[in-house]
Amino acid sequence: MSIDPLLQLLRSSGRLPVTELAERLSLPEDEVRARLEAWEKDGTILGFQAVVNQELTDDQKVSAFIEVKISPEKEGGFDRMARRIAKFEQVSSCHLLSGGYDLLLLVEGSDLMEVARFVSEKLSSMEGVISTATHFRLKTYKELGLDFNGEDDPDRLPVSA
Repeated sequence: MSIDPLLQLLRSSGRLPVTELAERLSLPEDEVRARLEAWEKDGTILGFQAVVNQELTDDQKVSAFIEVKISPEKEGGFDRMARRIAKFEQVSSCHLLSGGYDLLLLVEGSDLMEVARFVSEKLSSMEGVISTATHFRLKTYKELGLDFNGEDDPDRLPVSA
């Protein structure tokens, strides 16, 4: 099943007005507006956000990717534990993984120590958490499909057919 062209366009150009979305897809504005409203109502679209290059702002928060190994719960599997962990304000994303760890978190704090305290005092001490591995984000090159270089990179790898 392929993704709806309107959803695909929203992923890359979420700020476009309804008139331009409709024009680009050759659809009536009312249909586009109705589909957007329906997707927001049913939870298909959860919200819209800007992708910000933190290096160009005064925001000096620290981000870390944390791999978490947990014990699945009886009749709940990983879901209940993942939902509990995701509710912490420091956790900006939480994903179930395959492989050696069960969850991958993106955690943000004002400095390294805040992230370290979160891991040691809140996350690692939770019943059901077996182990964690923390990787601090040093630099972002690409996020949500957007290149942080700001222009076409002349050293870009060639794509072959």
